[in-house]
Amino acid sequence: MSYLTTSRCRLYYEDTAEQDPSTQDKPAIVFVNGWAISSRYWKPAIDRLKSDFRCVSYDQSGTGRTSIDGFKPNFTIAGFADEAGALIEHLGLNKSRKLHIIGHSMGGMVATELCLRYRDALLSSTILACGIFEETPFTSLGLMFLGGLIDVSMNFRNIFHVEPLRTMFIKRAATGHITKEYSDIIIEDFTSSDKDATNAVGHFSIDPEALRNYTRSVIEIASPVLCCVGMADHTIPPEGTVTLFETRKAKAASPTRLVQFMHLGHLPMLEDTPRFVEQLKKHFDFAEHFYKKTQPETPLAERVQIQ
Repeated sequence: MSYLTTSRCRLYYEDTAEQDPSTQDKPAIVFVNGWAISSRYWKPAIDRLKSDFRCVSYDQSGTGRTSIDGFKPNFTIAGFADEAGALIEHLGLNKSRKLHIIGHSMGGMVATELCLRYRDALLSSTILACGIFEETPFTSLGLMFLGGLIDVSMNFRNIFHVEPLRTMFIKRAATGHITKEYSDIIIEDFTSSDKDATNAVGHFSIDPEALRNYTRSVIEIASPVLCCVGMADHTIPPEGTVTLFETRKAKAASPTRLVQFMHLGHLPMLEDTPRFVEQLKKHFDFAEHFYKKTQPETPLAERVQIQ
């Protein structure tokens, strides 16, 4: 565990190469977190990946062990990408094509920005539970309602420490079972995150112009993209990730794969870690072959449903 001081914050990060120097030159995975949560929820997946990959996780401004005291960071997609970019460059992960970037939920928007900034280093991208939606009066109304829900939940968030609201909060995030350790982490992170940061992130995640830009940007990713979603997600409608896959399938020049976990929710990395990691490894292997051009024909799109 280490800290990197940037223009935005004192950034907390963990790099498995610090504990195991033999992974220093292996392909690296940068994990970008979702809304109001620290990087701790990636640990079960990292434990299964760290022997074969250099795994880098970090707490974004306003969450976890990263400190913004004495700083005035702007809480925007570009701002969050700036701090992640500073970490990528500090660790030298931008110097060769060995970089996998995974973005979960709101982190998918930040990850997409990083994929465009570091396209020459990128091996693959994974967008997890961060979809796109057709703009209609119905979806606009839904986004307005969600914005109001964010405001209310932030003003009264400590109530989620109390049952039965605690259990309701967890069940909305995870349809499948997760351990008490990680249930506690999710509640603790949400209730202790910086209020201004959490409010800002919650609102730009549903801002129509930000979503339009995200749609344009995700199509431009030139490396293979894995769209991954739990189809029983009660936090973000899973159909948005399916739409993202279909849009890239129709418009993008690089391969796209869709993995649907039919009975999982918003946190498949915790709800079924082995199968989640299995799909990540398949994607990473595919990306390696894509750039080595060992396959005579590379399929541009593939859909996988996992019961």
